Amino acid sequence: MVGMTSPPLVPNRTGHVLVASPSSVIRQRILADLRIPSCRVEQASGGAEALVRMESDLWQTLFLDRHLPDLDADELSATIRRRFPETEVVMLDSEAGPQRPSASNTKENVARESWQEERPEASLGAAVVGSILEAPLPGMIGSARSMLPVYRAARLLARRDTTVLISGPTGCGKELVARAIHNLSARAGRSFVVVNCAAIPEALLESELFGHVRGAFTGAMQSYSGRIQAGQGGTLLLDEIAEMPLSLQPKLLRFLEQKEIQRLGSADVVRVNIRVISATNAHLGALVRQGKFREDLYYRLSTFPIAIPPLRERPEDIVALAKHSLGKLCVRQPVSELSPEAIQLLQSQPWAGNVRELQNVMERALILAEDEPVIRAEHLLLESGCRN
Repeated sequence: MVGMTSPPLVPNRTGHVLVASPSSVIRQRILADLRIPSCRVEQASGGAEALVRMESDLWQTLFLDRHLPDLDADELSATIRRRFPETEVVMLDSEAGPQRPSASNTKENVARESWQEERPEASLGAAVVGSILEAPLPGMIGSARSMLPVYRAARLLARRDTTVLISGPTGCGKELVARAIHNLSARAGRSFVVVNCAAIPEALLESELFGHVRGAFTGAMQSYSGRIQAGQGGTLLLDEIAEMPLSLQPKLLRFLEQKEIQRLGSADVVRVNIRVISATNAHLGALVRQGKFREDLYYRLSTFPIAIPPLRERPEDIVALAKHSLGKLCVRQPVSELSPEAIQLLQSQPWAGNVRELQNVMERALILAEDEPVIRAEHLLLESGCRN
C-alpha cells in the first residue's frame, strides 16, 4: 500500500500498466507500491496523452486520476472501457492527496510543500489504496456500496492461494468474481478450470475430477487425467459445491488438505499445485446442520468466504448494467439510450434472477425496439410475461 507496511498492490496479470495523473507525486507513489513482475509501467500527465498511449499499445491496467487538466475523466474512462474492453480502469482521486499551499513562497510554506512532496502518504495513502482495491473487478460493472467489500476481498485474495467460498443467489456473478481472482493473480497465465457439480452425474463426478486409468470401470477404454490435474498451476472453480455427493466429500477433503490426487484404478499419487475456489447459491452452514454436507469440508472450503449481494440490494448499478448489456448486444443496432420511464421501471423491479435476468430483459427489449435508437418502457418484457 501507499506509505503502509503491507503486501504491495497487484494489478491485472503481467501486462503493461499506465498511470495517468497530473501529479508526479501520485504517479511515483502509485508506481512504488505496485508489484508487477515482468511488465512495463509508463506514465501520462494528462488525459490526451493517456489516450494516445492507449491507442499505440496494449495495456492491462490504467490508473486514471479523476482530476485531469485537459479531459473529463469520467468521459475518458467510458471511452476507454468501450474501445479497449480488455483494459482494467482504476479511478484515483488526487484531491484526496496532498494540497499545495496557496500562500506566498515563505520558507515555512516551501518547507511544508517539500514535506508533502516527500511524505504524502498521511493524506494520500488511504484514499488511493481504497480506490484501487474497491474498483470494479475486470469483467464486472457497477460501484454500488454493497459490492465494494466483494471487490476489495477479491483483490486482496488474488495475492494469495487462500481457499475461497463465493456465495450468492443464482445469476449474481459468482463465476465472474472467481475469474477475476484468477486473472488478477500470479496464476493468470495458467488454466481456469470450472466443474459444475450439479451438471455431472454422481457416478461420473469422481472420475471427472480425479481421473481414471484404463479399465478402472466398465467403459473406461482409455486413461483420463481428470479436471484437477488438467488445471495444474492454475485455478479450479467448484461451482454448485452444495451438490457434491456425500460419498465423494471425504476424497475432496483429502485433496484439499494434501494437494494430492489418486486416479480411479491407480495406486499412484500425483501432487497437484492448484488454487481452489468454490461457489454456491445454497446455505452450506444449514446443509451441515441437516447432515447433508460434511462440517470439516465446509470449514476447509470457507477459509475466506465472499458473499455477493443480490441485484435488488444494489439498485444504483442497474442502469449501468443495463447499458453494458445493450452495448454488448448492439452489434448492428445503434441503441445506446434508455428512456426515463424505462430507467424508472428497471429500478422498480425485484430482479429475482439478478444480473442474468436483467441481461435477458435487455436482449428482449432490443428485439422489440427493432430500429429505434431508444429503449422505452413498453420494450421491457419482464419475467412476469407482461409488457409494461
